[in-house]
Amino acid sequence: MTARLYRNARILTMDPALGDFDDGDLLIDGDRIAGVGTALRAPDGAETIDARGRILIPGFVDTHRHMWQGILRGIAPAHTFPQYMDNILGDHGPAMTPHQLYVGNLLSARAALASGVTTIQDISNIQDTPGHSDALVTALTESGIRAVFAYGKSFPKISAEGTVLPEDVRRVRGELLGDPHALVTMALVAEGGSDEEELANVALARELDVPVSRHFSSRQSAAHLRELGAIRPGTTFIHANGLSAEELAVIADSGSSVSVSPAIEMIMGHGYPMIAPALARRDLLVSLSVDVEVTVAGDMFTQLRAAYQAGRHAQHPAMRALDDPISDNPTGITVRDVLRMATLDGARSLGLDDRTGSLTPGKQADLVVLRADRPDVAPVHDPYSTVVLQMDRAHIDSVVVAGRDHVRAGNPVDDSSRLLADADADAFARRLRTSG
Repeated sequence: MTARLYRNARILTMDPALGDFDDGDLLIDGDRIAGVGTALRAPDGAETIDARGRILIPGFVDTHRHMWQGILRGIAPAHTFPQYMDNILGDHGPAMTPHQLYVGNLLSARAALASGVTTIQDISNIQDTPGHSDALVTALTESGIRAVFAYGKSFPKISAEGTVLPEDVRRVRGELLGDPHALVTMALVAEGGSDEEELANVALARELDVPVSRHFSSRQSAAHLRELGAIRPGTTFIHANGLSAEELAVIADSGSSVSVSPAIEMIMGHGYPMIAPALARRDLLVSLSVDVEVTVAGDMFTQLRAAYQAGRHAQHPAMRALDDPISDNPTGITVRDVLRMATLDGARSLGLDDRTGSLTPGKQADLVVLRADRPDVAPVHDPYSTVVLQMDRAHIDSVVVAGRDHVRAGNPVDDSSRLLADADADAFARRLRTSG
């Protein structure tokens, strides 16, 4: 990778110390950001790109996506959450082969990259055999995305055996994901089991020195987990709809975060997204996530708008008049808040803010170049408003992860023809089974 200098861009660094630049330069050297400012000097041999009319932002960070479901994309537009549990996790998941899971994960990763998501936490609750795990990790590694592979048991396995994770976790950590500085790292999924199971999984996470993610469960409140000693600092609590201020305080005080999936939560009936009450606590990290592509689009622009809409809706007088936790402590949410949730705060939630989440010199070069010179977004009065409320995937010019292009001049760099053929063949087979 050679050096590259973007000139004359609007740069939203998401670094509070650096601020933003209306007419700025960004220099990449290898896999790192070497400089951000004005009138930067290009080193000898560097590629220089005139980025006038472009907005540069850090790559989006999706903190919770079940990527294996990419091969089932769009099959559940009207599922409620119980229907999703029965149909997707109970029926489709157990029937999938390692190759189908590989295709699903790679499809999801390619879709994420094409839409500007450079970092993703794969909540991989489908680990039934070592072959499953190997295929899923291989797909993430081949994609070139920055990923946290969060190892979790499948729904049928949990129902039959409980939530304690199997011995194969140690093999995956030791043989596949042992390097904490690699593009693909590891976490564990701990899912609301008995006290003994909770303690066993957290002890395993400590032993392997990996973070924990967990879908929030009413079976185990955050307060109870704290009393048990079963909250690992840096835990990602997923959804958290309807949590009291006291529960949010426990999560914040433990050094953990909340991942909100606003689009899916409103469609499937998880409850109203906890954007407003969570942001009211400035000590609580809030990030955004897609969750499941069986129902919603796999891009972050959809989540940006859904989060802003949910946060603004909760602030209106009619909502504040209700005796409802949604409207407690309205935050005055801003478009800057929402973009921060999708970038820097997502990276902080995953413990990756030392390498991504902001356009800070020394961090790895994970960035998105957005076209703001088109009639559907120009003129740009407030670039945060433009990104959050006016743009979508069509405005992506370039996507870069660790200095490597994945989208350039609006076109994907990687050839997906074989991947799409595999996905089409699987979809055809599913239609035959359904019609038969």
